[in-house]
Parts: sequence; structure tokens; C-alpha cells
Amino acid sequence: MKFVLIVGPQAVGKMTVGQALAARTGLKLFHNHETIELVRPLLSLDRAEGWALVMELRESVFRHFARSGQAGMIYTGVWAFDEPEDRAYFEGIFALWREACPAVEIFIVELEADLETRLARNRTENRLLHKPSKRDFEWSDADVRGSAEKYRLNSLPGEITEPNYLRLDNTHLSAEEAAQAIAERFGL
Repeated sequence: MKFVLIVGPQAVGKMTVGQALAARTGLKLFHNHETIELVRPLLSLDRAEGWALVMELRESVFRHFARSGQAGMIYTGVWAFDEPEDRAYFEGIFALWREACPAVEIFIVELEADLETRLARNRTENRLLHKPSKRDFEWSDADVRGSAEKYRLNSLPGEITEPNYLRLDNTHLSAEEAAQAIAERFGL
């Protein structure tokens, strides 16, 4: 089984590239907003209870899927590299996969794009279709800008130590071009 993690700042194109990669490889896409958008109408994400449920749902999906016998999963997320709890979160995901499916192959794709590109992508039809919480443009644009100022959302050289790792600047790439580069790099 394969587990492909696509990380990068908000609106860099993780979900859209994941969709293109899923179409190309047959792997299943589980983007991080699927749990956020499920929980958001039920419990506030400004409170610990809301985020706890998001995390429990994700973990449950990972565990069940890892035992499903399917080819693999693509998962997306934002990784604040200057936040130790984010590293612990992603290392926990890798450990969960390795425990549930010892033969799993883990691949990490880190996307990067300049802020202007990300602000334009923040308003794309595909993003808004799958992420209703992003439809408040004033809030969403401010969140993209604020996170870029507050956190380091791309890694430093050597910071990601998993052997199957690719950093890809997709500022000038279509989702299909990025997916092709990923598939070719990892033989997916």
C-alpha cells in the first residue's frame, strides 16, 4: 500500500494536485478539509472539542483504510515547520500507517508557490466547491496572508528526512503537470 502526503501552505494546490494524482494513479484522495467541513457545522473549530473530533475522524479513516487492501491513499495537509506539534502530528500519522500496514510505502510531496499565486488559487471554483469554509473571501484571504506571516509553511533543506520526498514549486505548473512530475518521480 502507498500513502502519499501532500503538504504545503494554504491554497498552494494540494487538493487539486491530489485530485489529478488520484485520477492518474487510482489512489484514493482524502483531503484534510473533508473532516473540517464535516465537523464545522456541528462543533466550533475555535474550541478544542471541534479539533479533537477532526483528528479522531482522520485517525479512524487512516486505520480503516490501511487495513482495506486498496492500492493507497493521498492525504493533504498544512505543516507549520516551526511548530513542534505539527511535526509530532505528521510523525504520528506515519507511525499509525506503519503500525496498521507494515508494508506501507510513504511518500511526501511538498508544494510551494508564491503568495500572489496562492491568493489567486484561494478563489478557484474547484477550491470553493470542496471547501465551503473558504467562501468568505475576506476571512480566507486574511488567513492565507496571516499564516504566511506567522508560520514557516515550507521546510528547510534536510528538514524532511523520509527517503521518498519531493519538493515541487508548482507556481507555474498545472495540477496535471504537477501530478505527472510526482507520479514519475515515485513510479506511481
